[in-house]
Amino acid sequence: MTLRSRLQSFIESPRISSLIISVILFNAILLGLETVKPIMDSAGGLILFLDKVCLAIFVAELAVKLVAYGPRFFRSGWNIFDFLIVGISLMPASQGLSVLRALRILRVLRVISVAPSLRRVVEGFVTALPGMGSVFLLMGLIFYIGSVMATKLFGAAFPEWFGNLGASAYSLFQIMTLESWSMGIVRPVMEQFPYAWAFFVPFIMVTTFAVVNLLVGLIVNSMQDAHAEESNAATDDYRQQVLARLEKIEEAMAKREK
Repeated sequence: MTLRSRLQSFIESPRISSLIISVILFNAILLGLETVKPIMDSAGGLILFLDKVCLAIFVAELAVKLVAYGPRFFRSGWNIFDFLIVGISLMPASQGLSVLRALRILRVLRVISVAPSLRRVVEGFVTALPGMGSVFLLMGLIFYIGSVMATKLFGAAFPEWFGNLGASAYSLFQIMTLESWSMGIVRPVMEQFPYAWAFFVPFIMVTTFAVVNLLVGLIVNSMQDAHAEESNAATDDYRQQVLARLEKIEEAMAKREK
């Protein structure tokens, strides 16, 4: 077994994966503690030291992967994701780059690349993006039409909510989310325009209950497809392993017969 094969077996072992997940979660707790001033006043030095230890473990993990996989390391989107997250953490946080200290919390996202279940969710979401683009375009058209109508109908009486296209779009977005839509916006409008419900109710039915649920359906369908592909890949791998073992058994039996 070559050095690269040994390193691959080592870094992909369940024990190492569990260790990395534990370090990620522990580091997330440390980064949260850094925001608590009394704790930092009493144990700030220890917390910062442990944070550097966690970062050193992440760097060591990436170094092992780079040696184990070589150029193939950058063929995986998840490896590139981990590389960028750790790279941001290594950049000096001083003067104009002080915002990078806040970005260190992005290390928590590394748990996505380590945990298969979370990875499946993200892959399903990414797969759904092309279909979601069409739905977002449809949503944009509906909002544009609704904003123009609301501005012309209610803009003069309620300029704060419907005075222009931007204000109307924001108010309609609030209505779509069902956040104080009835008592906060629609009922006050209906006091002056009794038939305003004929505009707002169909808008809610189309956007909240139809288009938004269509987005959810696309994401769920993509997640199911990603899970099916992963299951098929695992089945194929197992089948190949079984066939390889059968070939070895046949070879061993053939040698004995000779």
